[in-house]
Amino acid sequence: MDPARGKRLDVGHFGLRDADLPPHAEGAWDPRTLFAHPTNPLEIEIGSGKGTFLCQQAALQTDSNFLGIEWTADFWRSAADRLRRNKLEHARVLLTDASELFRHRLADCIAAVVHIYFSDPWPKGRHHKRRVVQTDTLSHFHRVLVPGGELRLVTDHAALWQWYERHAEANAHLFERRAFIPPHSARPGEVVGTNYERKFTREGRTFNAMTLVRREVTAAPRLLSAPPTWKSFSRHPDPCPT
Repeated sequence: MDPARGKRLDVGHFGLRDADLPPHAEGAWDPRTLFAHPTNPLEIEIGSGKGTFLCQQAALQTDSNFLGIEWTADFWRSAADRLRRNKLEHARVLLTDASELFRHRLADCIAAVVHIYFSDPWPKGRHHKRRVVQTDTLSHFHRVLVPGGELRLVTDHAALWQWYERHAEANAHLFERRAFIPPHSARPGEVVGTNYERKFTREGRTFNAMTLVRREVTAAPRLLSAPPTWKSFSRHPDPCPT
């Protein structure tokens, strides 16, 4: 049930949970196997919310596969129901911790793009370790992206933008920073076209965006062997200065 509208939501086969994934003991997971055309490029969105960007972009970009990742169950249900209603068979949304998925589950060189739009800024200093972009997660984004793959970042939060800039600079050996180009699904004047962006635009906020393009490196990070736990982010201190 969508508590805001009183609608009954049906996630169908579009909404996945951790229990739907192969056992961790079987090794790295390649989500391209979910789709009818697994050789098509895969794009991953971290923090899909209710699925606005995921649905808009998937509807236009039918020659790619899309995996959304959402942590909040109500938003996940809404996104999956939306994919189902729009019959977007080349898109799925997974209810899980995105950082732990990248650290512990995803196979190497599988994604063409990773999208992170209006991520939770976790403004308090003691919570910075919960931000999605960390030194170690950047190494895993690099590992999961194909050569020349892109990490696309957008935020309205000034302190989080500074965090992104510091981490981009500190990891310039992994990624080349380039200008952000709005996706085709964005309306005129929009950066991305998510619900958050449209809400924040009405509030008069400004937005910052960058694209980080995967560089080739000689020593690549490895998939972490320890299985994910709900609070394991606390064991990954970030060395990048705040």
